[in-house]
Amino acid sequence: MATLSHEMDWLFISEIRAKPQKEFASRNTILANLKKQYPKGQVSYWMRTEEPYLCDIIYVKENGRQTYVFANPYTGEIQGNANLTFQRFFRDLHYFLFMPFYQFGYLIVLSFAFLLLISFLTALFFYKKWWRKLFVLETKKGTLVFFRSLHRLVGLWSIPFSILFSVTGIWYFVERTNIADVRTKVNPKLPKLENTPANADSINLTYDIDYDRVAEVAQKAILNLRAEDMNVPGDYDSPVYVRGNSDVPLVRQRANRVYVDPYTYQVVGIQDAKKIGNTMWLNDIADPLHFGYWGGLVTKIIWFFMGLGISSLVLTGIWITLKRKALQRKKQHKAILGKWKFINWGIYLFMMVSMYVQLIVRYHTSNTGIAIISCGWIVFLLLTYYVFVYRLNRMVHTD
Repeated sequence: MATLSHEMDWLFISEIRAKPQKEFASRNTILANLKKQYPKGQVSYWMRTEEPYLCDIIYVKENGRQTYVFANPYTGEIQGNANLTFQRFFRDLHYFLFMPFYQFGYLIVLSFAFLLLISFLTALFFYKKWWRKLFVLETKKGTLVFFRSLHRLVGLWSIPFSILFSVTGIWYFVERTNIADVRTKVNPKLPKLENTPANADSINLTYDIDYDRVAEVAQKAILNLRAEDMNVPGDYDSPVYVRGNSDVPLVRQRANRVYVDPYTYQVVGIQDAKKIGNTMWLNDIADPLHFGYWGGLVTKIIWFFMGLGISSLVLTGIWITLKRKALQRKKQHKAILGKWKFINWGIYLFMMVSMYVQLIVRYHTSNTGIAIISCGWIVFLLLTYYVFVYRLNRMVHTD
């Protein structure tokens, strides 16, 4: 879901849609239009999405609240805004389960990268001569044999993606826990401006910057750079941080960094993707490979379906294991999950409470948004109960 979250924004949020054109509007024109609607707004981040059918997303904070403003990059018009998008929701859910406290959620998610790798490597070890089954799907031996064959076929074709997802997940774990000082190496500190003008405090860092000039300066600093995302400084001694794609394949935008002085429009720092070290390069290819956006919409769709296949394998694996354990516990007159169910529900309850706190406090989500999200979780829980409790109990008692 996180892989196609931008496309879900396009599908459900009409204001975020843009019709691709040959030329982009002036960034200064966009900011002039933004100022009309948010005269006291402070811009912290300007994201020019890699999808040509989406608007720019500008992070604006006004009166203590942050909102995501949708600016058409071709016409310069401000088309709408939202406090929460599908992309942000699924990013937070996938990234840290809405539990950012003391890295608790991050480490829960990232620990599963190790389990995913182990599960598929052991499957290859126990499934002898698996390569002979790459094109075998039994269709004439009954329903049970068909689904077993389908399960194996999906599993075999998912192996490269499972290894890719798990290895990149393990890399995220290494970065997050700063093993071998990796996190420090791949996140260089923002350079500080040595000389700021005497009247710096009278300059509006959001609306007085010439963004067209910043983009032009940045693009001259790195060969074939397309200036895309910008971090707007929040203080008077920080530069504008520009990033974007060049002709270096596979790396994300952040592999190219240009820091521009917002007062003199001089370059004060450069990171060229062609000249980065191995550690930085590995870090900058992890996201495109993990989420599949390195090849545009086509690869994102492929990644989505392969991820869906892996998820189906996980669910059917859970079902098979629970059924086997349930039959064993039935003979011993014990509950199916035992005490583990309390741990499962405890973590889930903590996640849900944390999610609602963030939706309300951080994102200021509307009542309608809260209701939609709640309905989605209710449907999810009902399906989970039906499949893994009701259906499982019926099958166990039938057997």
